[in-house]
Amino acid sequence: MTSTNGGDDSGTKRTGTDITRSLELLWGEGERPTRGPKPGLTLERIVTEAVRLADAEGLTAVSMRRLSTELGTGTMSLYRYVPGKSELLDLMLDRVFTPAGAAEPPAGDWRAAVEAYARETLVLYREHPWLLQVNQARPVLGPGSVGGLERTLSGIKSMGLTDPELIGVIVMVEGYVTGVARTQVQEMEAVKKSGLTDRAFWEAQYPTLERIMNSGRYPHLAGLSDDAFGSDFDHFEFGLQRVLDGLDVLVRDRHGAAEDRAERA
Repeated sequence: MTSTNGGDDSGTKRTGTDITRSLELLWGEGERPTRGPKPGLTLERIVTEAVRLADAEGLTAVSMRRLSTELGTGTMSLYRYVPGKSELLDLMLDRVFTPAGAAEPPAGDWRAAVEAYARETLVLYREHPWLLQVNQARPVLGPGSVGGLERTLSGIKSMGLTDPELIGVIVMVEGYVTGVARTQVQEMEAVKKSGLTDRAFWEAQYPTLERIMNSGRYPHLAGLSDDAFGSDFDHFEFGLQRVLDGLDVLVRDRHGAAEDRAERA
């Protein structure tokens, strides 16, 4: 799931044992029953607080020491439930990737399924911007991520593509959405850090840009309409529909070829 550091904040490499421990925790083998009264601290509570902290202050704010302070317990108590930050991050990722229970797209409507997946993913990154800081090239799969993948595959199976191509569709859409999400999150962070709205930022540049555009050196830029960079145009929606249109051409071609083969048989 990630190639981020293991332990609390150290630079140790992930090992096979770490992956095994993460899988145990993800699939319900992490918390051992204890004798006596039910403890106030649970793995569920730890992960919930870690996600809340990352959402509010960023991933760098999440450490075992900080979590223990927020949870009102000793740092060593956390290690009874999760070995370190690497495994904790695996749990956090699986928590936010768990399908949120949105309505299922109509059966057989692959376009609606891809569209829903894209929109839900964009919302996910906006709600949890720290996800953009995580290397997810090698995921440790838990019930949340596996359930989400199963849900998406069930919705796009009707495309009639090969299995590698179906995974390719998911990778392509994810890549598109991630790029848009990164831009949107960076815009929000820029406003927060600078205190300048987008309008104020561009108005500050207007006198210089107007002079440059009137120089005649950039005729194509100078010739753009006043609304070319307007906020009313939904770039995400425009790009998503073009992705869907391209996939539609492929699906129609495959279905047509399948029908031709059936007629010749």
